[in-house]
Amino acid sequence: MRGPVVAPGDPGYDEARSIYNAMIDRRPAAFAKCADVADVRATIAFAQDVGVELAVRGGGHSGPGLCLVDDGLTLDLSPMNWVRVDPGAGIAQVGGGAELGALDHAAHTFGLGIPSGIMSTTGVGGLTLGGGHGHLTRKYGLTIDSLISADVVLADGTFATASETEHPDLFWALRGGGGNFGVVTSFTFRLSKVRDVGVGLTVWPMDRIQEVLRWYREFLPAAPEDLNGFFALLSVPPGPPFPEPIHGQKMCAVVWCYTGDLEEGRLEEVLAVANDPAPPAFHFTAPMPYPALQGMFDEQIPKGLQWYWRGAFFDAISDAAIDVHERYGNALPTESATMHLYPVDGAAHRVGADETAWAYRDAVWSAVIAGIDPDPANADLIRQWCVDYSTDLHPHSMGGSYVNFLGAKEGPERVRSTYRGNYDRLASVKRDYDPENFFRANQNIPPAAG
Repeated sequence: MRGPVVAPGDPGYDEARSIYNAMIDRRPAAFAKCADVADVRATIAFAQDVGVELAVRGGGHSGPGLCLVDDGLTLDLSPMNWVRVDPGAGIAQVGGGAELGALDHAAHTFGLGIPSGIMSTTGVGGLTLGGGHGHLTRKYGLTIDSLISADVVLADGTFATASETEHPDLFWALRGGGGNFGVVTSFTFRLSKVRDVGVGLTVWPMDRIQEVLRWYREFLPAAPEDLNGFFALLSVPPGPPFPEPIHGQKMCAVVWCYTGDLEEGRLEEVLAVANDPAPPAFHFTAPMPYPALQGMFDEQIPKGLQWYWRGAFFDAISDAAIDVHERYGNALPTESATMHLYPVDGAAHRVGADETAWAYRDAVWSAVIAGIDPDPANADLIRQWCVDYSTDLHPHSMGGSYVNFLGAKEGPERVRSTYRGNYDRLASVKRDYDPENFFRANQNIPPAAG
């Protein structure tokens, strides 16, 4: 290998097994830090020969820590953190270990980007293979809707390029099917126009959540696709831009992203609607470069916190669901615990449910409930709040979840529900490309029989 192999006792071992979620404490037998495709093939061949379980790490943001297996081998793609942009063709080729911040930075200088996440430290690979949504989803669709092709090393060591014309069944499965089918060493994306965006942050007292959510559920789906806004429950952080009198208070909020005209006064005019449901406790607007919005929450939620999360899809926000949000919003267990409702309508709805593995093309929101805290002593507290919240909210959901928001040990039926009618086809593709289920350290889809 060109890249290093790190094992217990080696310098850097503890750093290698440290991922975004500090609740995960696993000890792999080794980390193979792959510098290129040759290293990836060598690592897969070694794991096959020795019979050790393999996990794959991209950005290390997996909530349940799927990139680490006790006594297993982690194929670490983080050295492959590179991006090449062709502005004339409007495409970007992205290494399998790249983070969103690298892609956003490289594309932004040309006034280009893709719909992808809300944090710059998220890995492009895991986000894309799960489907991917973010601030630009209503305008440009899911991350997978911008994917042109992917280079993949399969379980038998074969190198394949998957696209609409080459291995089209594999390409279909990679767009939302997670890491079940191989190790993606590079992605090629079609870029969209985005440079500066209008950013807004509106915060209301928690006792106005009923009015705010009733307004939000009607307003946003009918709004122009240039306007995105995800709803959140939060405890107000103690720092700018928030005024000191509201620091630490439990509140509800919408984080806005506007890709339309930013002539003087236009952003304020568009977001004046934030006064409609109730007077905000705080309202902030500013134009900023798209990468700045993508990195806006990095310092608030850094690597090394305790995390426990669960997700769900919604096609509506019922009155009963609002009651659940109000109850658990008032019971946020720590300063960092939160719930987000990400819009996944607009352009994302113009792709059919069977055109990619992402089956919930009729969902309007993708929710994540996240118990977060720096103190390991609070792990049980945030886990229980998250599980209880998810359990009470589930009857008002569509049944499935964004696969990247599935929590630990939710079980195979939960994975199946996430793919609806696409599950059997995914299992068939799995049989064709990984019949022994070699890639199983993931939200696993076992190969179909036969």
